[in-house]
Amino acid sequence: MPTVPIDQIKIGRNRRPVKGEKVDELKESIKTNGLLNPITVDQKLTLIAGLHRLTACKLLGLKAIECHVVNYQDADQARLAEIDENLIRNELEPLERSELWLERDQILERMGLRAKVGDNQHTFKGGEMISPPKRTVELAKEAGYSERTFQHGKQIAKSIHPEVKQLIKGTPIADSPTVLLQIARAGTKERTLVEEAQQAYNSALAQGDKAEAERQVKLVEELRLKQKTAQILAYKSAIAQKEAKLAAKKTQRQPELIVTDEVTVQTGDEWLLGRHLIYCGDTAKSKFRNILPSDAALAIATLSPTWEHNYLVDEAKVVAVIRSEGHIYKFYQNNQMPFQYELLLGNLYVGIFSHQTIPKPQTPINVEGVEGIVNYLINLYTSPNHFVIAPFIGNGEVLVSCERMGRICFIGDSNSELVSRGIDRWQKWTGKPAQKLNFNEVGSNGISR
Repeated sequence: MPTVPIDQIKIGRNRRPVKGEKVDELKESIKTNGLLNPITVDQKLTLIAGLHRLTACKLLGLKAIECHVVNYQDADQARLAEIDENLIRNELEPLERSELWLERDQILERMGLRAKVGDNQHTFKGGEMISPPKRTVELAKEAGYSERTFQHGKQIAKSIHPEVKQLIKGTPIADSPTVLLQIARAGTKERTLVEEAQQAYNSALAQGDKAEAERQVKLVEELRLKQKTAQILAYKSAIAQKEAKLAAKKTQRQPELIVTDEVTVQTGDEWLLGRHLIYCGDTAKSKFRNILPSDAALAIATLSPTWEHNYLVDEAKVVAVIRSEGHIYKFYQNNQMPFQYELLLGNLYVGIFSHQTIPKPQTPINVEGVEGIVNYLINLYTSPNHFVIAPFIGNGEVLVSCERMGRICFIGDSNSELVSRGIDRWQKWTGKPAQKLNFNEVGSNGISR
């Protein structure tokens, strides 16, 4: 087996990312036993298989490495061998595997060697009889994947926008084919219209209608942007669901840190809890409204019998109103907030209101309980350091979720007992003491008291 200087080996652009834990395992193995399985390169010393082994050898300071050298007529043949090596090793996330399945079929088509059913003996290329490669679906079946999984995989690779793929990689949803398929199917209508517009463009070119061709090009660009927007929303919704479920588990396991300072809350009190502000009093009145930030990303409220909180839509970009089933449409019709859409989360209904057009998630949403719903809404509509308003404290779900996820909460309630419980829960959860504000103090958010 020939030995090649490591610094002469070339690495192609299509290589999948190196996984650190895999490299660490190989480093220990190579240090103890040597390189048991040589890497594979082509005649130009371009790497075909063994990036993790090569990386481990580099980190060990080795200057040369054993290689299996193979000869390929062109770049397509070399890439096909590289893909097959990766698929055989079966160490891929679903999105990576799907992309390789699709690319393999495209290479076979380009080479004129895309084997079909019945091409089980030989085929011809350039007048020369050669053995055909296996169909990609056959390789998938050999690795334990059904044809249905294979077809879904190609749909994922073909339909998800490249920029959305980059968002997905390395996230908790990257290993979920079901979620990836949901994202791929988001914006299906726009994708179909893109195909029709492309056909219209080709027809216009054939007829010499330059103006119509330019119009179709612009239409394709607009539709692709809409498709990307729909898929980003589906991605954000999936991430929000995942984070909501993880947060719910963490909350169940979180040990309570005891703070000995007990608080006595009275109407009109304001308390500073880290970066959060909590107010005891009527949150429909001006005193609470005057302490709110001017650029909140989200307000979360439960529907009270005496609803007087339509002002929230002027204080936050998105207002989410949570309530149980019954008379919900009457509320939407009678209040003066601009209604966008409704979400059914578990057994609770959430009305979304905004002065702006807010796209609605089209993928299924699976979260349960008020805590899970609050976590989902915060993840979907806000980012770290955004302001969140909550005019009803409940059991402190919004406050604790904002603390956990790095948002800043402005929360209040007219029930002093609930406010006291909320402060107590925050203190136990964080292990930090709450601070009562005097009216002449200026809080850390720059709001005069």
